[in-house]
Amino acid sequence: MRISQLDGKRVALWGWGREGRAAYHAIRARLPQLELTLFCSPDEAADARGLHDARLLVETAATAERLGGFEWIVKSPGISPYRAEALAAAEQGARLIGGTALWFGEQAATRAGGRTVCVTGTKGKSTTTSLLAHLLRAGGHRTALAGNIGLPLLEALDALESPQPPQFWAIELSSYQTGDVGVSGARPDVAVALNLYPEHLDWHGSQARYVEDKLRLLTQARPRIAVLNAADPVLSALRLPDSEIRWFGDAAGWHLRGDALWRGEREVMDTASLPLPGRHNRGNLCAVLTAIEALGLDAAPLAPAAASFRPLPNRLQPIGENDGVAYVNDSISTTPHATLAALDCYAGRRIALLVGGHDRGIDWQGFAEAMRTRAPLAIVTMGENGPRIHALLEAVAGEGGFALSAARDLADAMQQARAALGAQGGVVLLSPGAPSFGPYRDYVARGRHFAELAGFDPEAISAIAGIGIA
Repeated sequence: MRISQLDGKRVALWGWGREGRAAYHAIRARLPQLELTLFCSPDEAADARGLHDARLLVETAATAERLGGFEWIVKSPGISPYRAEALAAAEQGARLIGGTALWFGEQAATRAGGRTVCVTGTKGKSTTTSLLAHLLRAGGHRTALAGNIGLPLLEALDALESPQPPQFWAIELSSYQTGDVGVSGARPDVAVALNLYPEHLDWHGSQARYVEDKLRLLTQARPRIAVLNAADPVLSALRLPDSEIRWFGDAAGWHLRGDALWRGEREVMDTASLPLPGRHNRGNLCAVLTAIEALGLDAAPLAPAAASFRPLPNRLQPIGENDGVAYVNDSISTTPHATLAALDCYAGRRIALLVGGHDRGIDWQGFAEAMRTRAPLAIVTMGENGPRIHALLEAVAGEGGFALSAARDLADAMQQARAALGAQGGVVLLSPGAPSFGPYRDYVARGRHFAELAGFDPEAISAIAGIGIA
C-alpha cells in the first residue's frame, strides 16, 4: 500500500499523537489536495486546527457511523482495531491501516533505503534494536534506528530517497504495529522475535490474540530470514515455510555459557562487564549478532563494540545514589516477568521494590509464587492493580520473609521504600510490572517523576542515544 493509492479516496486519520502527526505530514506532503478528516481527542483538536489546513476537518467523536463513511482510516498504533467502533467501521467497508504499513509500502515500491531488520518481543526489543544499530554503525554501516523506539517510520520517509540512504534500517515494532508489515505487502530482510509473555491484553482482547498479532511479523510478513529465540516455548515451536530460520540461544549458534559469549563451540568474549544489565539483555546480544550474520556480515569482530553501548533510559537504569540508597529506574517494566528479571539483576542486594500501575488483567499469581523464594527485602504496591497484587502477596509474605505495604501513589511508595531500607540503605527499584496510564502519560513520564522524587534531574536521564540515521 503506497500513499499515492490514497489519492481520490475518502481518507480519515484516527489519533493525533506523534505517529498521527507523522502520518498527516507524510500524506499531505505527497497529496496536497487530498481532503482529510482527523478524529482526535478534544485536547488535541486545537493543535490540529492550528495547522490552518483548509483540507483538514477536525472532529472529536470517532463514532462507528462516522468512521464507516471512509474508505481508508490511517490509525495511530495505540488505537486497537478490536474496539467496537473500529470493528463496526470495518464491517461497513472501511479499511484500517497504520503508518508502519505506509512506510513499508513506499520502501517496497521504491526498492530504496537499504535492508530492513525488524525487532519485536514482549521485552527487550528497544535495547535489542538500539544495540543492533550501535554494532552496525561500529562496523562502518550507515544505519537508521527508528520505529516504536521513538522515531515514527513516516518521519524518516524522505531518507528512502536520500542521496545517502541508510544501508540498514533497525526497526522496533510493538505488537500494535507487527500486523502492519504484512498488510504492506513488504517482506523484511530479517525479523527478530525475542520472547512472548502476556501483555497489552486490553488492546488485543486476549492472550491468544496478543500472541497471534505479535507473530504476524513472522507469519504474514514472511521475512526472508527469521531470527528466533530457541529458549522461548512458543517461538521454538514455530514453523515458517516461507522464511529461513536462524536460532539464537542454542549451542549451535550465538549463546551464553555463564557470562561467556559463544558462537557455536568458539568462545568469543566475556559479557560480565558490558553495559547490558541482566542476563536477559546479554542474551539479546546473541539475537543482535545472529541478525547481523543474517545480513551477511561477520558478527564476531563487532561483538566487542557492545562495550561502548549506552543503555537506554527507563530500563534497569541506575540513576544515582542519595544517603546510602541507590535508585534504579525500570519504569518500562509492564509485565510481572520483567519485574522478576529486574529482581534477578539485583539478587543479593537489599531491595525495596515498587510494583503496580494500570490494571490490564494480567495474572500476578506466578509472581506471587516466586516471592516465596526470590523475594526482596520489601515490596510496596501502588496503582490501580496495587490492591489485587497486594492481596496475592499477603498470602506468601510470611513464607517469603518480606515486608509488604501499600501506597497511595509513587511519592508515598518511595517514602515507604526508603523507610523499609532504613539506615543500612540499599536499592529502591521501580519495576512496576504494569503500565503507567492514569497518573502518567507513559512510562517515560513515570520514570522522570521517579528520578525527580529521588532528587535527580529528570532531563539528564531521559535521552535515548542513537535515534535517527548515522
